Amino acid sequence: MSVPKLAVLVGLMCFLSAPFAYAGDHSMGFFITSKGMGFGGDLGGLEGADAYCTKLAEGAGSKGRTWRAYLSTQGGEKRGISARYRIGSGPWYNAHGELIASDLDTLHLSPNIIKRTAVDENGNPVKGRGDSPNEHDILTGTMADGMAYFPWEKTNHTCNNWTSATEGSATVGHHDRHGGGNTSWNSAHGSRGCSQDNLKSTGGAGLLYCFAAD
Repeated sequence: MSVPKLAVLVGLMCFLSAPFAYAGDHSMGFFITSKGMGFGGDLGGLEGADAYCTKLAEGAGSKGRTWRAYLSTQGGEKRGISARYRIGSGPWYNAHGELIASDLDTLHLSPNIIKRTAVDENGNPVKGRGDSPNEHDILTGTMADGMAYFPWEKTNHTCNNWTSATEGSATVGHHDRHGGGNTSWNSAHGSRGCSQDNLKSTGGAGLLYCFAAD
Protein backbone atom coordinates (compact mmCIF):
# COMPACT_ATOMS: atom_id res chain seq x y z
CA MET A 1 0.00 0.00 0.00
CA SER A 2 1.36 3.41 -0.94
CA VAL A 3 2.24 5.94 1.78
CA PRO A 4 -0.54 8.41 0.76
CA LYS A 5 -3.20 5.67 0.86
CA LEU A 6 -1.91 4.42 4.22
CA ALA A 7 -2.09 7.94 5.66
CA VAL A 8 -5.68 8.33 4.45
CA LEU A 9 -6.65 4.96 5.95
CA VAL A 10 -5.08 5.79 9.34
CA GLY A 11 -6.78 9.17 9.37
CA LEU A 12 -10.16 7.63 8.56
CA MET A 13 -9.77 5.07 11.34
CA CYS A 14 -8.93 7.78 13.88
CA PHE A 15 -11.93 9.84 12.78
CA LEU A 16 -14.34 6.91 13.08
CA SER A 17 -13.00 5.80 16.46
CA ALA A 18 -13.06 9.26 18.10
CA PRO A 19 -16.83 9.47 18.79
CA PHE A 20 -16.85 6.01 20.31
CA ALA A 21 -13.94 6.88 22.58
CA TYR A 22 -15.77 10.00 23.75
CA ALA A 23 -19.02 8.12 24.24
CA GLY A 24 -17.20 5.62 26.41
CA ASP A 25 -15.94 8.26 28.86
CA HIS A 26 -18.03 7.65 31.97
CA SER A 27 -15.76 9.44 34.42
CA MET A 28 -17.38 10.93 37.50
CA GLY A 29 -19.25 14.16 36.83
CA PHE A 30 -21.73 14.10 39.71
CA PHE A 31 -21.58 13.37 43.40
CA ILE A 32 -22.95 14.34 46.79
CA THR A 33 -20.39 15.62 49.24
CA SER A 34 -19.46 12.93 51.74
CA LYS A 35 -19.76 15.46 54.55
CA GLY A 36 -20.85 19.04 55.01
CA MET A 37 -18.49 21.94 55.55
CA GLY A 38 -19.69 22.13 59.15
CA PHE A 39 -20.84 25.74 59.19
CA GLY A 40 -24.51 25.28 58.38
CA GLY A 41 -25.63 27.45 55.49
CA ASP A 42 -22.44 29.51 55.51
CA LEU A 43 -20.52 27.97 52.63
CA GLY A 44 -18.42 31.00 51.82
CA GLY A 45 -20.80 31.90 49.01
CA LEU A 46 -20.84 30.12 45.68
CA GLU A 47 -17.06 30.39 45.44
CA GLY A 48 -16.55 28.58 48.72
CA ALA A 49 -19.01 25.84 47.77
CA ASP A 50 -17.39 25.35 44.36
CA ALA A 51 -13.96 25.13 45.97
CA TYR A 52 -15.26 22.51 48.40
CA CYS A 53 -16.65 20.40 45.53
CA THR A 54 -13.31 20.67 43.75
CA LYS A 55 -11.37 19.69 46.86
CA LEU A 56 -13.42 16.55 47.45
CA ALA A 57 -13.46 15.56 43.77
CA GLU A 58 -9.70 15.88 43.40
CA GLY A 59 -9.18 14.07 46.69
CA ALA A 60 -11.13 11.18 45.18
CA GLY A 61 -8.91 11.15 42.10
CA SER A 62 -10.77 13.41 39.66
CA LYS A 63 -8.36 15.50 37.61
CA GLY A 64 -8.73 18.44 35.24
CA ARG A 65 -12.47 19.03 35.67
CA THR A 66 -14.34 22.20 36.59
CA TRP A 67 -16.61 21.51 39.55
CA ARG A 68 -19.66 23.52 40.56
CA ALA A 69 -21.99 23.19 43.52
CA TYR A 70 -25.64 22.90 42.52
CA LEU A 71 -26.79 26.10 44.25
CA SER A 72 -28.89 29.11 43.32
CA THR A 73 -28.75 32.60 44.80
CA GLN A 74 -31.35 35.31 45.35
CA GLY A 75 -31.11 38.87 44.07
CA GLY A 76 -32.66 42.07 45.35
CA GLU A 77 -34.46 43.57 42.37
CA LYS A 78 -33.61 40.87 39.85
CA ARG A 79 -33.42 37.12 39.75
CA GLY A 80 -30.32 35.57 41.25
CA ILE A 81 -27.95 33.02 39.76
CA SER A 82 -29.65 29.75 38.82
CA ALA A 83 -28.14 26.38 39.73
CA ARG A 84 -29.36 25.03 36.40
CA TYR A 85 -27.00 27.26 34.45
CA ARG A 86 -23.93 26.76 36.64
CA ILE A 87 -23.28 23.09 35.98
CA GLY A 88 -22.64 22.71 32.26
CA SER A 89 -24.74 20.71 29.83
CA GLY A 90 -23.99 17.07 30.69
CA PRO A 91 -23.90 14.16 30.45
CA TRP A 92 -23.12 13.40 34.09
CA TYR A 93 -22.10 10.06 35.57
CA ASN A 94 -21.65 9.05 39.20
CA ALA A 95 -18.51 7.52 40.70
CA HIS A 96 -19.59 4.06 39.50
CA GLY A 97 -20.00 5.18 35.89
CA GLU A 98 -23.80 5.13 36.02
CA LEU A 99 -25.57 7.78 33.96
CA ILE A 100 -27.37 10.37 36.11
CA ALA A 101 -28.65 12.54 33.26
CA SER A 102 -27.70 13.14 29.65
CA ASP A 103 -28.59 16.85 29.59
CA LEU A 104 -30.22 19.65 31.58
CA ASP A 105 -33.77 18.81 30.57
CA THR A 106 -33.41 15.18 31.60
CA LEU A 107 -31.77 16.23 34.85
CA HIS A 108 -34.75 18.36 35.81
CA LEU A 109 -37.53 16.14 34.48
CA SER A 110 -36.50 12.51 34.94
CA PRO A 111 -32.99 12.12 36.36
CA ASN A 112 -31.52 8.86 37.58
CA ILE A 113 -31.19 10.29 41.07
CA ILE A 114 -32.25 7.84 43.76
CA LYS A 115 -30.56 6.64 46.93
CA ARG A 116 -28.64 3.91 45.09
CA THR A 117 -27.20 6.18 42.41
CA ALA A 118 -26.77 9.46 44.31
CA VAL A 119 -23.47 8.45 45.89
CA ASP A 120 -20.61 10.54 47.26
CA GLU A 121 -17.27 11.31 45.62
CA ASN A 122 -15.87 7.94 46.72
CA GLY A 123 -18.85 5.98 45.45
CA ASN A 124 -20.27 5.42 48.92
CA PRO A 125 -24.00 5.66 49.67
CA VAL A 126 -25.34 8.74 51.41
CA LYS A 127 -27.60 8.20 54.41
CA GLY A 128 -31.29 8.71 53.73
CA ARG A 129 -34.68 7.65 54.95
CA GLY A 130 -34.37 4.55 57.09
CA ASP A 131 -30.79 5.29 58.12
CA SER A 132 -29.57 6.82 61.36
CA PRO A 133 -29.07 9.66 61.14
CA ASN A 134 -31.12 10.57 58.09
CA GLU A 135 -29.08 13.04 56.02
CA HIS A 136 -31.13 13.21 52.84
CA ASP A 137 -31.59 17.01 52.89
CA ILE A 138 -29.21 18.38 50.23
CA LEU A 139 -28.76 22.17 50.06
CA THR A 140 -29.87 23.74 46.77
CA GLY A 141 -31.72 27.03 47.29
CA THR A 142 -33.50 26.46 44.00
CA MET A 143 -36.88 25.79 42.45
CA ALA A 144 -37.70 22.41 40.93
CA ASP A 145 -36.71 23.50 37.43
CA GLY A 146 -33.25 24.47 38.65
CA MET A 147 -33.95 28.19 38.45
CA ALA A 148 -33.39 30.83 41.12
CA TYR A 149 -36.44 32.18 42.93
CA PHE A 150 -38.18 35.23 41.48
CA PRO A 151 -37.27 38.58 43.04
CA TRP A 152 -40.77 39.08 44.45
CA GLU A 153 -40.29 35.93 46.56
CA LYS A 154 -39.19 37.54 49.83
CA THR A 155 -38.54 34.35 51.81
CA ASN A 156 -34.85 33.71 52.28
CA HIS A 157 -34.26 30.37 50.53
CA THR A 158 -30.46 30.52 50.33
CA CYS A 159 -29.14 31.35 53.83
CA ASN A 160 -28.29 34.86 52.64
CA ASN A 161 -26.70 33.52 49.45
CA TRP A 162 -24.77 30.88 51.37
CA THR A 163 -23.09 33.25 53.81
CA SER A 164 -25.27 32.77 56.91
CA ALA A 165 -25.18 30.17 59.66
CA THR A 166 -27.92 31.95 61.60
CA GLU A 167 -30.55 33.94 59.71
CA GLY A 168 -32.71 32.63 56.90
CA SER A 169 -33.56 29.21 55.54
CA ALA A 170 -32.41 26.96 52.74
CA THR A 171 -34.41 25.05 50.17
CA VAL A 172 -33.26 21.45 50.16
CA GLY A 173 -33.83 18.43 47.96
CA HIS A 174 -33.98 14.74 48.88
CA HIS A 175 -31.43 12.52 47.16
CA ASP A 176 -33.45 9.42 48.15
CA ARG A 177 -36.67 10.93 46.74
CA HIS A 178 -38.62 10.27 49.97
CA GLY A 179 -40.35 12.62 52.40
CA GLY A 180 -41.43 16.24 52.30
CA GLY A 181 -44.72 15.35 50.62
CA ASN A 182 -43.02 15.04 47.23
CA THR A 183 -40.22 13.23 45.42
CA SER A 184 -38.11 16.24 44.45
CA TRP A 185 -34.37 15.73 44.42
CA ASN A 186 -33.71 19.48 44.38
CA SER A 187 -36.69 21.33 45.90
CA ALA A 188 -38.44 19.28 48.58
CA HIS A 189 -38.87 21.81 51.42
CA GLY A 190 -37.17 24.56 53.40
CA SER A 191 -34.86 24.05 56.36
CA ARG A 192 -35.76 25.30 59.85
CA GLY A 193 -32.86 27.71 59.78
CA CYS A 194 -29.26 28.04 58.67
CA SER A 195 -27.24 26.76 61.63
CA GLN A 196 -25.73 23.30 61.50
CA ASP A 197 -28.16 22.19 64.20
CA ASN A 198 -31.09 23.62 62.20
CA LEU A 199 -30.04 21.60 59.17
CA LYS A 200 -29.69 18.42 61.23
CA SER A 201 -33.13 18.87 62.78
CA THR A 202 -34.94 18.25 59.48
CA GLY A 203 -32.71 15.45 58.22
CA GLY A 204 -29.65 17.16 56.82
CA ALA A 205 -25.92 17.65 57.34
CA GLY A 206 -25.17 20.57 55.01
CA LEU A 207 -24.41 18.24 52.09
CA LEU A 208 -24.16 19.51 48.49
CA TYR A 209 -24.70 18.21 44.99
CA CYS A 210 -21.56 18.70 42.88
CA PHE A 211 -21.48 18.62 39.08
CA ALA A 212 -18.67 18.81 36.55
CA ALA A 213 -19.41 21.87 34.43
CA ASP A 214 -16.81 21.27 31.69
